[in-house]
Amino acid sequence: MSAPSAPSTAVLVAGGGTAGHLVPGLAVAAALVARGTDPAAVHFVGSDRGVEADMVPAAGFGLDELPGRGLPRRPGVAMARAAWALVSATRQGARIVRRRRPEVVVSLGGHAAFACAFGAVLARVPLVLLEQNVRAGAVNRSLARFARASAVSWPGTDLRRATVTGNPLPGPLVEAARRRRGPRGADARSEARAALGLPADRTVVLVTTGSLGSTRVNRAVVGLVDRWRGRADVAVRLVTGRRDHDDVCADLPELPAAGLHLDVVPYEDRMALALTAADVAVTRAGAGTCAELAAFGVPAVMVPLPIATRDHQSANAAVLGAAGGAVVVPDAELDVDRLEAELAPLVADADRRARQAAGMAGEARLDAADRVVDVIEEVLRG
Repeated sequence: MSAPSAPSTAVLVAGGGTAGHLVPGLAVAAALVARGTDPAAVHFVGSDRGVEADMVPAAGFGLDELPGRGLPRRPGVAMARAAWALVSATRQGARIVRRRRPEVVVSLGGHAAFACAFGAVLARVPLVLLEQNVRAGAVNRSLARFARASAVSWPGTDLRRATVTGNPLPGPLVEAARRRRGPRGADARSEARAALGLPADRTVVLVTTGSLGSTRVNRAVVGLVDRWRGRADVAVRLVTGRRDHDDVCADLPELPAAGLHLDVVPYEDRMALALTAADVAVTRAGAGTCAELAAFGVPAVMVPLPIATRDHQSANAAVLGAAGGAVVVPDAELDVDRLEAELAPLVADADRRARQAAGMAGEARLDAADRVVDVIEEVLRG
């Protein structure tokens, strides 16, 4: 008796390259499985230069990798090579769609998304866009006219046929956020602080600016640590990023035993614990960071990355600032004086932190992954 054949592809999830693009796709895939879709019927197509090779198989889904990278901003040899690689990837993406014949293609953004979306248009397969930022990326904007629906994270995103779903987060992160915001939130904070070695009775400041980090933010924080070295009421968990970690550690002052509590790590691999423990954060304004801060209700001083495409981080931060959850400081204006001016009132005033936390939490959509699945299922119903 022959073995049963593998299920055909129901949903082809295309794109990624960075965790900010890929993680929402993985969260949606998990939500599809939770509703009864066979994991083997959900397939990813990503970049051979991205994070997909590790993250997608670890999550239990199949993966095809396409060559190439995003187009550089300036003309030249690199742009020509990238353009040729994109053409090659698009051909391969179209072949993958023809071979797998999915019921729907979901675009996460990035060149791999364009490649498969092009194949979806040619094969007349329904296309759904998943956009993480307030200002949509180039790939999703180029695909918008062909998409049946767009699942967007924030109101006002410039895509057609948009439904505001929120930015999907991984299930364990959502559960941790629900616990922090629930009736046993104080216990959750205490346990998180104990797990991270943070003091239970201080105001905890979390500084995190992405996997590489931000030299400007790190320098301002190092200066502030020097000014606050004698404070016995504050604890700082500084996630430097891998690029600047050694330099930051070399520049930090010695701290008195009874003064400021400081933890310095190059990368935060326990973000759920860090967000649960934090009273206030200092961050960039990437899509994932904004969704996480809102989910956990952590008020923040946000310093948008000035070179982000279409200045999308400023647009992301502006939404949270308008909601009362964040203080937004332009990158060029950040130094130790400005950081202290914005952060000190939050550290000192628990009522102010509570108001900002409520504003931040009001922008959360903890069921974002399920909302995106609702959009996909509506498209499939026609």
